[in-house]
This record gives sequence, C-alpha cells and structure tokens, in this order.
Amino acid sequence: MTSAATQNQPLWLSIEARIAQLGSSDFDGKATEGTVRKLADTLDGEGYNVTRHAANMLMLRRAIAERARVGRPLMTDYNAAIDALKLEDLLNPMQATIALAHRLGDDWPEFLDLDRRGDLRTIVNAKRLDLMIVKANEIGGDRGVRYLMENQVAESTIMQRMAIDEAKLKAVKADLAAELAEIERVKGLLKEVDGQTDDAKAKYLINKDVADDSIIAIAGIGQDAIDLAKKAMEEEMREKARLAAEAEAAKKAAAEGPKLEDIPADEMAAHIEAIREIMEFSDNPDEIRTMCEQSSLPKALVEVAVTDSARFDELEAAAQG
Repeated sequence: MTSAATQNQPLWLSIEARIAQLGSSDFDGKATEGTVRKLADTLDGEGYNVTRHAANMLMLRRAIAERARVGRPLMTDYNAAIDALKLEDLLNPMQATIALAHRLGDDWPEFLDLDRRGDLRTIVNAKRLDLMIVKANEIGGDRGVRYLMENQVAESTIMQRMAIDEAKLKAVKADLAAELAEIERVKGLLKEVDGQTDDAKAKYLINKDVADDSIIAIAGIGQDAIDLAKKAMEEEMREKARLAAEAEAAKKAAAEGPKLEDIPADEMAAHIEAIREIMEFSDNPDEIRTMCEQSSLPKALVEVAVTDSARFDELEAAAQG
C-alpha cells in the first residue's frame, strides 16, 4: 500500500516523528514491546508496510532502542540541527549534507550510514529552497522572483511559492534577459576603451547611455568619478555651445553683410545700382529681399531700400559724390 506519507517522507523519519510523540515510560523495560507493536500498527495505517516487512520492523526496533539509549527523541536534535541551518551554510548542498550527517551522527550513528545520505540531501535541498523563498520575499517584488531564477529554482516552484502566474514570470524573465543583454553590451563597450583612464571610460560609457549603476557594477568605476566625468562633460558641452553660437553669429553677420557705415562709397554705389536693378523687376518687399539675399547684397542697405526710399535716395546721392 502506498500513500502520500510514504511518497513524501522516508520511513525512518516517520518512525522518529512518532517516537517523539511518546513519553519516556513508553521505552522502559516491558513497555518497549508494546510500543513497538503500537507504532508498527500506526505506521501500517499510514501506508508503510512495517508489521509484515522484516527490514522495516528491524528499523523500527533499532530506532526505539536508540531512543532508550540516548534518553531523548532523535527529532529534538534533528529539528534543532535543521533550524540552525542558514542559507550561507547551504551554498554547497553536498557539503552541507555531510556536515549535517556528522553533526547528528555524534549521538545518532545511523546518520553516518550512506544509505541515509540521499534522504538527508533531499532534506537539505528542501531547507535551502525554504530559506531562498524567505529571502526572495524579503527582497520583494520582481527582484525577489529574479533572485530565485538566478539561483536555478524551477519555474513551476517559483510560481507556486511566490504566488505569481505565468504571465508575470515571463515578464520578469524578459526584464532579466534585457539586463543580461545590457551587461554584455557594456562589456563590449569597455573593450573599446581598454587601457584608458577611468575618466575616459566613464565619459565614453555615459555618451553610450549606460546607467550609473551599470558603470559602477560592470566597469568598477566609483560614483565620485562618474560625477566628475559628468561635470567635465557639461563644461565641454557649454564650451561647444558657446563656440557654436559664435560661429552661427559670425555666419549670420557674414550673410547679412556689413553695416551701412562700414560700406565704402564705391561699393555703396555698386550695391545701390544692383538693388535698383532688382527693384525694376518687382515692387514686393519680400521678393526684393529674397533676390537681394541671393545676390549677397548688404542686408542693412536692402532694408533701407524697401522701407525708407528717401533715405535710400540720400545714400545713393552721397555715394555718387
């Protein structure tokens, strides 16, 4: 007969759990045999074949004898040992299993038997998972789910233990994949500036839209260095903007031509003649401005021509002497 109990818990652990429920008097003298029969019947009812299985009955008798010898339930030591485990103790489950076996084996030699090692490994892995779930919940949200994924916890287990659906899990996986892709991108960018100063690397990465956190974590450049690089870049940008504004102003000034007072008399006469010729083709101010601009005529003089004809005549007379 098979039951959920026999599927999920090894016989020796079920025996010890039942023994822990009994008092010391159940293991004294003549009471021992009655205890054996009572526990055997109970375990049979749970789906374990004990009464009619010689090896299982022998396991039960040895467990009862050990309880009488040590003077306390094995579960007292077992639970204390399991409860004392921390996540850092379980980074290597195999080593943790061996350490647990030796800790319990001081008083309970059966834990040193290799045939129990597999059960202990399962118990250690279950404890490790429980502690990782606790940590994931402490981290909280998507970061907690990502923590479990990064530690190779099965997706079905993550959904069950973190109470999330498949859509949520896929979203977290997509975010994680994007982050891993960004890490690879940054590593590739760093190869392009290998051997340069941290300041140069920081500026290069900032220009490539790499977040500060990634620069710190992947490039190993401190926040202070990043802030200094940003400040220097801001100053460089301001200087570039200033130079660009000056260049634009110079370009605009060149396009507009000289001021009226800076135009020599002989050039003034030639410009006025050219403007007069254009004005013969059109009397529309905007059209005149456009044609004069195309002919690179001084803008200041053109404005006088289209807005103040009297002043334009005066300038013409003065230029002709």
